Amino acid sequence: MSDQEPGAVGGVVGLELSGGIARLTLDQPRRLNAMTLEMWRSLPERIGRAVADPAVRVLLVRGAGERAFSAGADISEFGTVRADAAQAAAYEEAVSAATEALLEAPVPTVAAIRGICFGGGLELALCCDLRLSDDGARFRMPGARLGLGYGFPLVRLVVQRMGAAAAADLLFSARIVTADEAASLGIVQRVAAASAFDGAVEDYIGLIAGNAPLTLRAAKRAMLEALRTDGPADTEAVDTLVARCFVSADYAEGRAAFAQKREPDFKGK
Repeated sequence: MSDQEPGAVGGVVGLELSGGIARLTLDQPRRLNAMTLEMWRSLPERIGRAVADPAVRVLLVRGAGERAFSAGADISEFGTVRADAAQAAAYEEAVSAATEALLEAPVPTVAAIRGICFGGGLELALCCDLRLSDDGARFRMPGARLGLGYGFPLVRLVVQRMGAAAAADLLFSARIVTADEAASLGIVQRVAAASAFDGAVEDYIGLIAGNAPLTLRAAKRAMLEALRTDGPADTEAVDTLVARCFVSADYAEGRAAFAQKREPDFKGK
């Protein structure tokens, strides 16, 4: 199933569901997939629809085309959508809702990054559990060169993903980071040649999607609770999901497949 209008004027966030994989596409290639206010606002609904489907085992986030994952917020519209304090507050609320939806997604999330990944685009990528990039990708938090401020949730996220010193380098210098350096800093987990990137991404998300869905969701919930900062971890919720794994048909299937030396056929039940 697909919900996408490639290259639509003003940009869209496309959603495609197939084979246990939800693919979100940031689609405004004429502006390097810069995020408009409407794109930010549409993300929670798209993500919610994807993860509500019990067949979905992994969520992939990517940019349209080969030039960019996303160049960040579309500043060309700031004169109309961030013209005063009230509009600015509403804009930040939309960004926060979008990033929160991605951070809290109950299934594994993977960002596939080609080309430019700056500012709000990098924020979206960091909201994912894992990030893969081609060898031509470039990363940057340009706020210090623009005079804008990054709020506490974003700075906390960067520190969590990269560590304090690497986060300080990225935020204070506002410099461009190459794909290889991004891997060394923990921004990305894997780098592939541009010519082989699409295949590498499909292989990796296929590997995840082939695993037991209940186990994936239990592990994801445990990770979310381990990183929670807004209160105590809900370990009971994690325990419930883990217990469900051990009484599932998939657990029996996994043991049978192991004993029979074959690939398991998991159903999420």
